[in-house]
Amino acid sequence: MAPVGKSLKHRTMASAAAEEIRNRIFSGGYPPGLQLRQDGLAADLGMSRIPIREALVQLESEGLLKIMPHRGAIVAQLTVDEIEELFNMRLLLEPFLFKRSAPHLTGEDFDALHVVLDRYARSIDEFDIDVWNEINTEFHLLLYRHGNSPRIALTVQNLLVECDRHTRLQLANIRGDRERAVAEHAELLRLCERGAFERGAQLMYRHIDHIREGLVALLRGTPAAR
Repeated sequence: MAPVGKSLKHRTMASAAAEEIRNRIFSGGYPPGLQLRQDGLAADLGMSRIPIREALVQLESEGLLKIMPHRGAIVAQLTVDEIEELFNMRLLLEPFLFKRSAPHLTGEDFDALHVVLDRYARSIDEFDIDVWNEINTEFHLLLYRHGNSPRIALTVQNLLVECDRHTRLQLANIRGDRERAVAEHAELLRLCERGAFERGAQLMYRHIDHIREGLVALLRGTPAAR
């Protein structure tokens, strides 16, 4: 049995390697179809192949890589079918959670939402691509925190994580969508504060569907509906 300290060190290094490779995939540094070799990654990241191997297995479980015999790890291609499945699930679940939760948001919740929205807008202004989805997820989950549907909320949380790569691609490549995302988040918050929950749920649907349409158009090389 390996010493606990050594095992922990390997897990920590594997996590660090996975985070760095994940960020390079999300930012486009490692584009879809790129072949990643363990020895090359190990040299690049300054660590042995063991944590690199563990990192690649983790990223394969997240759907970001495919490990192919004799070819190493290949950065996964985005597909229209994948986008349709993920975002149609969000379209079904998030407006439902919004309508259940929004009437129960408190003054403390609204204060927290304004803070998160300010952080989100700042990250957009600074083109801080590494934190976009983290803050976006935080904002959405705060809106849904009183939905009293823990299984649905967990499913939505997982969907938001799975959509990280997709939303980064959308915000980085579709003109005007970064400003639109901030404006729609602000309007969602404003509608909640005014008690216009049905309108808020409708906007939530359009907000998610616009991302879906934009990504599908981006992959197909056709103009998206505005």
